[in-house]
Amino acid sequence: MRTQVIVVGAGPTGLMLAYELTLAGVSVVVLEKQRERGIQSRAGGLQPRTAEVLDLRGLLDPLLDDAQPSDPIGGHFAMLPVELDCRPWRTRHPHLVKLPQARLEAHLERLLVGRGVPVLRGHEVTEVEQDADGVRAGDVHGDYLVACDGAHSAVRSLLGVPFPGRAGRMSAVAADLTLASRSDAVPTAQGHFSRYPRTAGGFFAILHPLDDGLYRMLFGKLTGDGPGRRAPVTADEVSEALHAVYGPGTELGALRAASRFSDAERQVERYRENRVFFAGDAAHIHMPIGGQGVNLGIQDAVNLGWKLAAALNGWAPAGLLDSYHDERHPVAARVLRHTRAQSLITNPGRDEDAAAVRELMTELLRLPDANRYIAGMMSGLDLRYPGLGPRLTDYDLTVDDRPTRASDLLHTGQGLLLCLDGRTRQLGRHSDRVRQVLASTTEDTADTTALLVRPDGYIAWTDTDEQPLDEALGRWFG
Repeated sequence: MRTQVIVVGAGPTGLMLAYELTLAGVSVVVLEKQRERGIQSRAGGLQPRTAEVLDLRGLLDPLLDDAQPSDPIGGHFAMLPVELDCRPWRTRHPHLVKLPQARLEAHLERLLVGRGVPVLRGHEVTEVEQDADGVRAGDVHGDYLVACDGAHSAVRSLLGVPFPGRAGRMSAVAADLTLASRSDAVPTAQGHFSRYPRTAGGFFAILHPLDDGLYRMLFGKLTGDGPGRRAPVTADEVSEALHAVYGPGTELGALRAASRFSDAERQVERYRENRVFFAGDAAHIHMPIGGQGVNLGIQDAVNLGWKLAAALNGWAPAGLLDSYHDERHPVAARVLRHTRAQSLITNPGRDEDAAAVRELMTELLRLPDANRYIAGMMSGLDLRYPGLGPRLTDYDLTVDDRPTRASDLLHTGQGLLLCLDGRTRQLGRHSDRVRQVLASTTEDTADTTALLVRPDGYIAWTDTDEQPLDEALGRWFG
């Protein structure tokens, strides 16, 4: 089989990348080891920037149509009892978007299959070879391959790519379950995440309600000891934790799905190995807290997708493909640092030193400026790549006498030249990869009347810059 890009892994990162490439007319094949799509909720919500990125492609609203309505609840840092407020970041999604990861994956896979993209399940990659002309994964040949196959990436292992970092120091379980009975200690309504952590009987646990009587439970022993990663999670193991933390009146109903995790943290040194790229958990892992994994993976995909398509479509300027590593590696490194800090602060053992740090951080988070800083970091809304402006604000616009939003103008995955002064600019050879739109708005744009926006939603130029527009176009669009 021949394709332009081989995507290994049908999680949210791989599926989103495949969608981005398909938008640009690039042929893709997705290879997935698992025969069936997982049903475990995993990440239970989307951070605000992840929601914005999906909105840039028109993918969010269909997902929300099927979602259960819920009260807006702010995010958290290290499960401290202060809601993170993202409203100062001028986003339409200032709260976590309640959406199980499994639902996002199912939606993306349906879209790809509808576009004729092969998603080959039960297809384990056991060999990868590359040369100057292309790359091969078994019997599938392509120009490039992107490893989105998770923390235990087969591609990374086959190529002998190191995954430096720190091994896990604790073992814990994430489980989706129903309850046959429950004590008063079991939460019955959704609320801020800080309400859920409990410790008792040598266990720590977090039990929070999802939809339709389903709960998500995270638990482990306070000593950090536990079965190995590959050991199956049993109903008896879950029942023991439920009884210890929530009392004998809490009985397990059905164990729907479960997996093990740890606080290991690792990151590949280079996101590119010739014709092979790494994205999502194949590139970086950390303690799963605050929806950071999905946030990173989706944005890895959207950063890489248009650049890879530009190379394949023949207009990528020099250095564009390498900018994927340059931009995304520091972002993940920062997440590894702050999840490490959260692990220390969370500290299920609650020793006195950790308690003092928790008290101080709680006080700091109640200060508006500190809350804004941490909210921007956790949500991804504060991200700025070197040499670029911030993300595009989703302005309310009028285009051709009709109301629209700035995010609607990026659904095609092209670049955008947004002109708010009614004046067109010369795009020249870039007119087939940058869409020019004349619009008006009543919102505050800080005296900016024209903006060049990359396909991933970051501002590459404004008419207030000293750099001419043509230079910015050449840098990012060839």
